[in-house]
Amino acid sequence: MPEWLWLAPLGLVIGAYGTIIGAGGGFILLPLLLLLYPRDSPESIASVSLAVVFVNALSGTIAYARLKRVDYASGLLLSAATIPGAIVGALTTALIPRRPFDFLVGAILIGISIFLMVRPSGPARDYRGRFRLNRRMVAPDGSVHAWSYNALLGAGVSVVIGFLSSLLGIGGGFIHVPVMVNLLSFPVHVAAATSQFTLTVMSFVGSTVHLLTGTLTGSAPRIVPLAVGVAVGAQVGARLAQRMHGAWIIRALVLALAFVGLRLIIKAL
Repeated sequence: MPEWLWLAPLGLVIGAYGTIIGAGGGFILLPLLLLLYPRDSPESIASVSLAVVFVNALSGTIAYARLKRVDYASGLLLSAATIPGAIVGALTTALIPRRPFDFLVGAILIGISIFLMVRPSGPARDYRGRFRLNRRMVAPDGSVHAWSYNALLGAGVSVVIGFLSSLLGIGGGFIHVPVMVNLLSFPVHVAAATSQFTLTVMSFVGSTVHLLTGTLTGSAPRIVPLAVGVAVGAQVGARLAQRMHGAWIIRALVLALAFVGLRLIIKAL
């Protein structure tokens, strides 16, 4: 069966789900590619996943922008901080053997799912220390979201997320969303939308490095059908997210992370 017959539908599902939770879908796509292509190198799979994550994040950002949910000021700050880490991460992927790579991805997914279960999102907290950044957004339905956070903490964490994003090819949105909700006090829906915006910049930088180093050579037959699928799926996911409560978005993220992470760890062992 030609690859595009199942890669395009797979991309559509991943694009919709990834956009709903603001994670870009890479945390699902990368493990699936690891399982489907056991003989491919980590850098090859990570580069394909990251390129598809860029298309997904870009499409999701456009959809969320229409819904006026993106905090652009925070998104620019956090995405700028991810750039150094994204460059280093993309250059480091080739240094990791396949089995440790699988185990590392699985362990990170499990760790994040445990973090979310132990520390669920609560009401926004008003940060009053140094490097305070105040934010306020009015949703299309008239509801007002106001919060403040430590800009230095957000930038510092984003550097690490940018590194892991490009290193593993998973985009980093699945880390950014819980960080923005639990550490930076973002409302869940704003965090999901802003994470997509940040992820667009982060994945573009990482994919560019992979392209310049030749890692993406010959990957178009896989990238194109997946990219078409996620581009459509992201539009669907952004619409569905409007009808979902914030707590359900976090629960969906926990479930997916735990399942995929466990499967990868078992495979690596």
